[in-house]
Amino acid sequence: MSYIIKSIIPILIGLIVIYGMKNGVKVYECFVDGAKDGISICVKIFPYLLAMLIAVAVFRQSKLLDYFICLIKPIVKFIGLPPEVVPLVMVKPLSGSGALGIFADTLNKYGADSYIGKVASIVMGSTETIFYTLTVYYGAVKIKNIRHTLWAAIFADLTAIIMAVTLAKFMF
Repeated sequence: MSYIIKSIIPILIGLIVIYGMKNGVKVYECFVDGAKDGISICVKIFPYLLAMLIAVAVFRQSKLLDYFICLIKPIVKFIGLPPEVVPLVMVKPLSGSGALGIFADTLNKYGADSYIGKVASIVMGSTETIFYTLTVYYGAVKIKNIRHTLWAAIFADLTAIIMAVTLAKFMF
């Protein structure tokens, strides 16, 4: 069974190549053209990605995140969000890898089966890296006016956080 699972991707690639050849598509040339497009997109995205990574690093290293957490602690206690999960909530919209590090630290410190670990797990799985996604995707296509996208994404993340607290309280 594990052999079949490990073979799924090569089988899919083989089927795509066979289907393309059957329909008269020059598969290798299409692949090379796609790779060229991918490289040019990477070059376009890189400055936006670098700016976002530097901003996240500055935010974390300057301890602004710690001060902000102290400031909003009464609000998060009111909605039931453990203050220990606030760093994850604050970093996740900025950086997925930074959030993963905070998430792993939270699970190591409090345990995956604790209330804090369950809320952190639900938050990690149900929220998005809003600013990273907006920066990379809108930057790649040169859109400067994000209009209502940011507010919709923030509202979706807030809804996910409230639902994480609710689910962790009632389901577990």
